[in-house]
Parts: sequence; structure tokens; C-alpha cells
Amino acid sequence: MAFFRRRESFMSTVIHRFEKEIGGHLYVIEASPVHADRWRAQIARRPGMASALMPFYGPTPDDAATRLVKWLSLAHHVSAEPAK
Repeated sequence: MAFFRRRESFMSTVIHRFEKEIGGHLYVIEASPVHADRWRAQIARRPGMASALMPFYGPTPDDAATRLVKWLSLAHHVSAEPAK
């Protein structure tokens, strides 16, 4: 059990950061490991800002971040029509 705790502690400190401009907004994306071959990417939380957590997963930090970037890009291209 002690080995698991050390590994869990190590895994929670490894974070890859990516900066991407999407739809005129700068996003800071953080990818962190959740398992040996599974990474979670999410928009970095900033002090004083509301946070909505919608993580994306992949086998590498780049893959997880790319999935989130693709989703954000699609979300910025959707035009909202006024409600009738």
C-alpha cells in the first residue's frame, strides 16, 4: 500500500501545460496523468474565474490536449440563434 501512495503522489504532480488561441481567446490547458497510460486534459483554473470542468482523456498528454482543443474549436464555430 505504501508504494501505491508514493506513485499516486508522483502522478498528481506531473502536469503538462499547453497554450492555444481559439476563437480569439487564449486557453491554458493542463494535462495530468490519471493512470500509467491515461491522461486528463482540462482548462486550467485561474484565481477568481469560474471553472467548468469538462475533461478530455487520451493515452498521452498531447492526445488528451488535442481532443480538448478540437472540442473548443468546434464550440467556437457554432453560431447561436436567438430563442423564438
